[in-house]
Amino acid sequence: MTGFFAALLDPDFPFVRNALFAGLLSSVLFGVLGSLVTVRRIAGLAGAVSHAVLGGIGIALFLQAKNLVPGFSPLAGALLFALLAALIIGLVSLKAKQREDTVINAIWAIGMSIGVLFLAKTPGYTDPSSYLFGNILLMSERDLVLLAALDVLVVFLSWRFYPQIKACSFDEEFARVRGVPASAFFFGLLSLLALAIVLLQNFVGIVMVIAMLTLPAGSASNIAKNLASLMVYSVLASVIFSAGGLVLGWVLDVPVGAVTVIFAALVFLAAAAHRAIR
Repeated sequence: MTGFFAALLDPDFPFVRNALFAGLLSSVLFGVLGSLVTVRRIAGLAGAVSHAVLGGIGIALFLQAKNLVPGFSPLAGALLFALLAALIIGLVSLKAKQREDTVINAIWAIGMSIGVLFLAKTPGYTDPSSYLFGNILLMSERDLVLLAALDVLVVFLSWRFYPQIKACSFDEEFARVRGVPASAFFFGLLSLLALAIVLLQNFVGIVMVIAMLTLPAGSASNIAKNLASLMVYSVLASVIFSAGGLVLGWVLDVPVGAVTVIFAALVFLAAAAHRAIR
């Protein structure tokens, strides 16, 4: 434990401080967006978007390696695929509800398959493990700036449109009757989720990002009284999980993303068991 705090204060280890700041900044997205994902029960949609991201990463790395599109970064490819997946899923969810599960599973599988295929054909084959499971110790200052900017945007939009968001989250039909553009809010939520997933995949990876978008909110739901308090408690829970996972990962010498998810899952299961017993 003392070794972690010594490294945190050591000027020769800036990546440790970057990792801690990244965890704190990520907690805002996990808490606020995760609350909406949980309340609206769209974890499956978010999971499909997160897994489709690998397709964009694979294509971007392939085009870069072949020098076909030199400036096409993995971040840009991931963002493009995430937004495309969110658009398709949103349209199907609104227009063809009976086919939603099929389309979600198809996008999930196709995105992953495209990513693996292009990564395998990329000269100097790129191991997808870092994208699948993340590595918070590799977070750069640019990543921190992007996370901070998205935090500000998400918090501002949540504050500015809170009544409309609350109405759409709990009774979408009533919201439509009252003149709230529920479809626009739904697409806006999916777009923000797509942006967040792309930035958060460096933390816990594509595979486990959906866990951190649901577990903190699931734990916080045991004490939250309304949507606003759920968001606040979810952010606080995410801070504890992120910081605790970083410390445990450093002390135990294990992947930070994985141990963070396990930590969050244990707390969630303990809270669920306590509630059931009570």
